Amino acid sequence: MDNKPNSSLSRPLLGIILSIGAILLTGCDLSIKNLTSGDFSENPSQVYTITLEARPRIKAVEPDSVRPHIVIDGQIHPMTETGMGAHIYEYDYRLPIGRQQGAYYFLINYNYKSDGEIKEKEAFTDLYKFKVLNRYALSLEVNRAPVGAKVGIHGRGFTPQDSVLVDSQPARTVYESPRSLSFYVPPVSGGRNHTVSLNSGMVVGTLRVDPASVRVIPASLSLRRGEQSTMVFSVPAPAPPGGLLIDVTTDIPPSVIMPEVIIPDGQRSVSVNVIGGEPGVGSLYVTASGSSEIAIPISVSN
Repeated sequence: MDNKPNSSLSRPLLGIILSIGAILLTGCDLSIKNLTSGDFSENPSQVYTITLEARPRIKAVEPDSVRPHIVIDGQIHPMTETGMGAHIYEYDYRLPIGRQQGAYYFLINYNYKSDGEIKEKEAFTDLYKFKVLNRYALSLEVNRAPVGAKVGIHGRGFTPQDSVLVDSQPARTVYESPRSLSFYVPPVSGGRNHTVSLNSGMVVGTLRVDPASVRVIPASLSLRRGEQSTMVFSVPAPAPPGGLLIDVTTDIPPSVIMPEVIIPDGQRSVSVNVIGGEPGVGSLYVTASGSSEIAIPISVSN
C-alpha cells in the first residue's frame, strides 16, 4: 500500500492480483482489510456488495476524515459506512448484463496532522478480482446410502456435461434438470464418510457410505466331483457403472471351480455356475465393498 499527497482521484487499473479475502495491509497510516469474497453466487438483481474496513493505525490520522472510494470499471464511487461497526464501508455494484467477473481497487482519502498542520493524504490498494458463479450445488438429497444406491443433488445451473465424483472415483451420473442431478454410489469403502464433488471441482457435501449387503442363494452347497450348481448373488440397489465386484474366496481352492462374480452395471443380481473339483469340505467367503463377510458352507464329494 502506498501513501502520497492527494493529487488525483484516478489511477490506472494496474497492480498485482492478490488472493481475495481479508488482507491486512501494514506499514502505513491506515489498516485496510478487504472483507469481500472472491466469488459471488448469482442473484436476480445482479447487485453485489463489496465491503471494506479502513481503520486509522496512528493518532495522527483524524478518524472522521477517512473517505473510502472504490475504483471499478474506470469509475470512482464513494463507499458508505455500514451498521456493522465503525470504519466498515460498502458499495453495491451492479454488474453489467453478460459479465461474470470484475476487477477493482480501493482509494482512501484522509486527513493527517503533522507539526500542527493538517494535510490531506491518499492511499490505495492493489487490484482485486471477483467472479460471479451462475451455478452452485446446494445439498445432497440424503447424507448416507449404501454402495449402488441412487442419490440426488439439488442445486442450480447443472448441465448434461456434469459428472459426480465420490472422493476421486467417478460415479454414474444422471442429468435430471438444471436444478437436479443424481448419481449411483460407486464401489467405495463402506462404513465411512466420502466427499462428493462435481467434475468442475465444486464440492457438494459429505456422504456416509454404508457397506453393501449381499444376499447369496443357496446358503450352502453340497456337490459331487464334476457336478454343477447355480448360485445367485444380489444387492439391494443397482450396481454402479462398470459393475459391482463381489469378492468370493475359499479355503478349499482345489474343490471349487467358478468364475469371477460381477453384478453388471444397473443390475441387482447375477447368477454364476459353481463346479465341484477335488473332494473337500470348507466355505465360500463373500464380501462386497466393505460389507460384512458371509460364509457359505460347501462340500465336494466323490
